[in-house]
Amino acid sequence: MLEQNRLLKTSSWGVSLLLVLPILAIFYTALGASDDVFAHLMATVMSTYALNTALLVLGTVSLALLMGIPSAWLLANYSLPGGNWLQWALVLPLAMPGYIVGYIYTDWFDFAGPIQMLLRDFTGWTSAAQYWFPDLRTLPGACFVLALVLYPYIYLLARAALWSKA
Repeated sequence: MLEQNRLLKTSSWGVSLLLVLPILAIFYTALGASDDVFAHLMATVMSTYALNTALLVLGTVSLALLMGIPSAWLLANYSLPGGNWLQWALVLPLAMPGYIVGYIYTDWFDFAGPIQMLLRDFTGWTSAAQYWFPDLRTLPGACFVLALVLYPYIYLLARAALWSKA
């Protein structure tokens, strides 16, 4: 038993070290002499990348909160028709990875995608200059698509919290 615990502890440390190595490599590159690549990134694009990342997180969390909390509140407080079905349907986005959903939405809603092609077929429009359609290849579009994939986490937590209070 003692030998098994020692083996488990040693293997846990080994796995932990493997998981931490990429992070340590980044710190080594950032702090060490690496042909000034990191310094060049800091001087040119890092502030833009950091700002875009912060805006992406803020936008995604805000939209996910706006989708997850009201739906959890409605299902926890009211007996809606089809509520049992809806509880499961609201969790379905967890089954798809965010990058797959991003590719699908970008393909569907692109100018050459099926949604805009149907819109042009029904209305007779011939070019994108004749109508406005939201572009998913922007920061707000990315926030929207990621929020669609990630809101079930907030929904599940809020629903559990609201049901425990009822």
